[in-house]
Amino acid sequence: MKKPDYDSPSSLKNFLDQQGMAMQKKFGQNFLINGPARRRLIDALQVDDATSVWEVGPGLGAMTDEILSRGASLTAFEIDRGFASCISDFFKDYQAQGKFTLVEGDVLKTWKSQAEKQLPDRFFGNLPYNVAATIIADMISAGHRFPRSVVTVQKEVAQRMCATVGSKDYSSFSILCSWAYKVTPLMDLGGGSFWPRPNVDSRAVVMELREDFPRCQNPEHFMKLLRGLFASRRKTIKNNLTVFYSNGEQAAAVLDEAKINPQIRAEELPLETLLQLSDVSNSIVGSRE
Repeated sequence: MKKPDYDSPSSLKNFLDQQGMAMQKKFGQNFLINGPARRRLIDALQVDDATSVWEVGPGLGAMTDEILSRGASLTAFEIDRGFASCISDFFKDYQAQGKFTLVEGDVLKTWKSQAEKQLPDRFFGNLPYNVAATIIADMISAGHRFPRSVVTVQKEVAQRMCATVGSKDYSSFSILCSWAYKVTPLMDLGGGSFWPRPNVDSRAVVMELREDFPRCQNPEHFMKLLRGLFASRRKTIKNNLTVFYSNGEQAAAVLDEAKINPQIRAEELPLETLLQLSDVSNSIVGSRE
């Protein structure tokens, strides 16, 4: 089976028609048809023949081809059976060499079993818009982090990943990302860089491992506390902590010990203050969890 021209929408469409296949909107499928952008993404990923990579959503393999051509060992996660069949054929020589592994199914259900074997050096993907934040948050929450990641997501998701304290995009997801990684924007990709053309803009970001992670006594307690603090964004931290502890006096005692104004909202607290709050909370109530 011959690969289509990854830069040509007509070639991609003709290939799909010949195979009796179609793009499935429920999977958020869009092919990156911008060749220079693909190469820039993999340049940023920094791979060579000693690098192992996970790729989410390879589609028909445009990025897969670029990664494998640079010598890396690649495990690809693909939910679409038709696409999986195609890339299995496209890259069968790499499979025979042990350089390419295909994992079929929903990545949200399959990645953990792969992580139990071994985490790769790199994580990469043009992540489906509807599950991008979930994939990233689930991996961080499970304690699985990658030395370097490059992901393309909906621009609004990228803005949340990079948001600073007090901004409208600052959320528990922003804090989770900045806690585990240094996240920096790489480039924006307009709808014209993809086929079919999406109705939203995308942004690629680079995620570099923070060496000083986790910077708190109990990472599990920190993540629970973070969810509690942002459970109701418009409530004060005291009100949210009262619900979290099921005890108003406990909430007041923790905030008093941490020297934090109980009337402010969680979105006003920077990461370092939240980590300090987590340590105080953990020392007072963590033992009962």
